[in-house]
Amino acid sequence: MIKTLLVANRGEIARRVFRTCRTLGIATVAVHSDADASALFVREADAAVRLPGHAPAETYLRGDLVIEAARAAGADAIHPGYGFLSENAEFAAAVIEAGLTWVGPDPDAIARMGSKVESKKLMEAAGVPVLGNLTPETATEADLPLLVKASAGGGGRGMRIVRRLGDLADEIAKAAAEAESAFGDGTVFVEPYVESGRHVEVQVVGERGGEVVVFGERDCSVQRRHQKVIEEAPAPGLPAATRAALHEAARRAASAIDYVGAGTVEFLYDPASNRFFFLEMNTRLQVEHPVTEEIFGVDLVALQLAVAEGGRVTPPGTTPPQEARPHGHAIEVRLYAEDPAAGFAPQTGLLTAFDIPGVRAQFELAGGLRLDSGVAAGDEIGTFYDAMIAKVVVHAATREQAARQLAGALERARIHGLRTNRDLLVGLLRSETFLQGRMSTTWLDDAAVVPGLLRPLDQDRVELAAFAAALALAERARAASTYHARIPVAWRNVVSQPQTTDFAVSTAEGEQVSVRWYGGRTPRHAERDDVVVVAAGPDEVALAVGGVVRTFAVSATGEAVDVDSSLGHVALRRLQRFTDPADRIAAGSLLAPMPGSVVAVHAGVGDEVAEGQPLLVLEAMKMQHTIAAPHAGTVTEIDVAVGDQVNGGAVLAVVDTVSQGTVEEESA
Repeated sequence: MIKTLLVANRGEIARRVFRTCRTLGIATVAVHSDADASALFVREADAAVRLPGHAPAETYLRGDLVIEAARAAGADAIHPGYGFLSENAEFAAAVIEAGLTWVGPDPDAIARMGSKVESKKLMEAAGVPVLGNLTPETATEADLPLLVKASAGGGGRGMRIVRRLGDLADEIAKAAAEAESAFGDGTVFVEPYVESGRHVEVQVVGERGGEVVVFGERDCSVQRRHQKVIEEAPAPGLPAATRAALHEAARRAASAIDYVGAGTVEFLYDPASNRFFFLEMNTRLQVEHPVTEEIFGVDLVALQLAVAEGGRVTPPGTTPPQEARPHGHAIEVRLYAEDPAAGFAPQTGLLTAFDIPGVRAQFELAGGLRLDSGVAAGDEIGTFYDAMIAKVVVHAATREQAARQLAGALERARIHGLRTNRDLLVGLLRSETFLQGRMSTTWLDDAAVVPGLLRPLDQDRVELAAFAAALALAERARAASTYHARIPVAWRNVVSQPQTTDFAVSTAEGEQVSVRWYGGRTPRHAERDDVVVVAAGPDEVALAVGGVVRTFAVSATGEAVDVDSSLGHVALRRLQRFTDPADRIAAGSLLAPMPGSVVAVHAGVGDEVAEGQPLLVLEAMKMQHTIAAPHAGTVTEIDVAVGDQVNGGAVLAVVDTVSQGTVEEESA
């Protein structure tokens, strides 16, 4: 039996495996990069080992260092988590060769499914429906649109949609670069792209001896940039015969490679034709496994460990069911540090508050609201890894109830410090498209969809939040003052004019709001007679608007001020009265949308560029982002070079719209 388990992964993934280990009495070992030295998962492990000498993004890909760490910590088993080395057959073989227990499928099974090109051939031979493979030489206009995919890995990295044949070579090159960065393997392939398909995957657990148990299916169709946003189980709206056929195809796929352990067989389902096609088999646990755990009442990590120890999915002496029976409906959302209103740009910074009311459990069966997260309030969201903050899961009797409960919990959550996709998730869960089960993998690709789902930050909501913030900050300053603690807030014996407090609204647009108000024993808004101050304190302000009273909770960290109420969250930044001239940014400046590394520079000082012309490529969180000229003009500054690390908001280049000739004429 396993005594000490090392998890060759990080963050939420490591914490999830640790949780089951604690239940089973297994000691835990974490490995970490320098960037993760103080991370939550490192602090929670029984022992931790630093993986030295490599860039943070590459550290967890060094299998030799992981095995050395296991020996040093006295671990007798390694769990790869999901991601990084979890589908690396060479690593699995090295773990076994080192005399350690490998918590995963046999290396041969990983290798046979590791190449999406070869696995398709294998599945076709096993009678599983597949999409055909194409090459740049064989693809024609009639095959469009096409999908370029990384042969190793997943998560949308190394994946590109091609709608013009002339773009194919360039998109293959970009996909290969992303795949090499994310997985250490730049191999990509091309297949036909189904425009309005659904992503449906089947959870299997194989026992030694050939038995494969199916734990239902999940729908993961709500995606952005080919990365999943919402997952649920069971998949809604599937005809019973199609559901049974999917399960049988998954069982056949796993049996074809004598699969042992937990795995997921992914399919593309076309509702129009009621047909499905094999995409790939992930020879590991999936990020979205909690929804399956909730509806079946099982701990999939515990099953992985049992199989690795030579046990079975079901108790000895009984025949494993070929198919378990689900109960109720579970939905999971991925809460990301990103700004949907700015093209899903990743966000970085300090998570100053993170609280979701009603959470019943973390990393284990909840029968209600569950939270799986790798971070907590006070942690930094950096640039080296995925921008996911947490997975929020709910299990309810029906799909409609699950969607309503999850949307309500997200809406009431306190998430401060950086922009997230929380409002988008709420909008998705309440949309008719989702509630009616009409979503597809391309749903969020429509440029009009995301803005329509985001709750508008209307002026009234901002004004009330800013007024509450101004009062709370004034109360806080009064309470902290030795001389003013007993004097009413902002009191004046001769009132000549109202107080003025200025804020910037922390959105992509960054608009400003100015609050004019009077202090004293009964503070009031200077410009709105319909707003009455019911109570005001350093942390809470109650306002009545038209007779309706709402409480505004106010939190402040430095100049950042967060206001939460039943109207929604508003993030503000208090503005100083005087601006430092050094902080001003020249017109035409291209700013880094997020921290990252410069991987390409396509222009130089003095170059004439057209509007939309690519100037630089920035890589952040293993995704590449092209920085284009905002308008036609001349490049007057390039402040970065390939390999430079830049902070979010840093000036990368300046494009001047005024030509030199025009300047000379005006000067003359």
